[in-house]
Amino acid sequence: MQGGPCFGPLIGHHQSQGAATNPDFYAIRGAGYTALRRELGWLPPHQAGAPHAQEERLSRALAGSLAAAAPPDAQALSERERRQWLMLTAQLFGTGRQWMPLDQALAVLWQAGAWREELIQLLQLLAERADRRLHPLPWALPVPLRVHGYYSRAEIEAAFGVLSDDTPWINREGVLWHEPSQCDLLFITLRKSEALFSPTTRYRDLALGPTLFHWESQSTTTTASSTGQRYLHHAARGSRVLLFVREQRKQDGRPGAPTEPFVCLGFATYESHEGERPMAIRWRLEREIPAAWLPVMALAV
Repeated sequence: MQGGPCFGPLIGHHQSQGAATNPDFYAIRGAGYTALRRELGWLPPHQAGAPHAQEERLSRALAGSLAAAAPPDAQALSERERRQWLMLTAQLFGTGRQWMPLDQALAVLWQAGAWREELIQLLQLLAERADRRLHPLPWALPVPLRVHGYYSRAEIEAAFGVLSDDTPWINREGVLWHEPSQCDLLFITLRKSEALFSPTTRYRDLALGPTLFHWESQSTTTTASSTGQRYLHHAARGSRVLLFVREQRKQDGRPGAPTEPFVCLGFATYESHEGERPMAIRWRLEREIPAAWLPVMALAV
């Protein structure tokens, strides 16, 4: 039965019947709707041969990128579009030793035609089911992120041009000062696992309301330090602060589960602070946190 049902109805039916969620399904070794259609004989003749060597790896990589709202715009490779493609390929192929130059990564995606079709239809289905509105960053720089969008650390660093062929490794610190854009990127995990975070990095971070966020700096930061002074006077100096927040490191808190993405809360401005080592800073967000997220983000940890 070649040339059977396309992916969209198959994925939608699979989810409507109470089957495994998309992240759970893609986390199963060898799983993917392309593999399922191949097994059922539903792929068209030109895609029905042996799977591409990278197909299983790509299917498993989807588990960490399912919150993406839409595929990147590939009509023109301006700096913004180039970063959009890098966001996608860094998420799919990996960083560090797994990093793949953009031209090679795109060649693999085009060679794995059946899987690429699955990716497009899956992203279209997810976009249709999105229950939130995304907002462009109010910024002229070519950073293709949206406020209230979900992103992995790799996608965020690709969006800022941090990841490249020369620097394919992700930064691991919870704060990243991006000199070219004059922006502090704050990566915040609300629920700190004792197994993953040391006592000196389990900071008390939480939302105090729709537009107010309490954040603790790194344990060595003082008000007199260059970093502390940048936090306090960023508005006068022309730098910006961008918050990325997630509830916990692993989705559902399960060992072995995909890494949970960050939600971009947008730009924030300094309002007040107390103490040092760490500095307890209150940031005023430019855009309100959606009401549905407040119960989770307002939990003291």
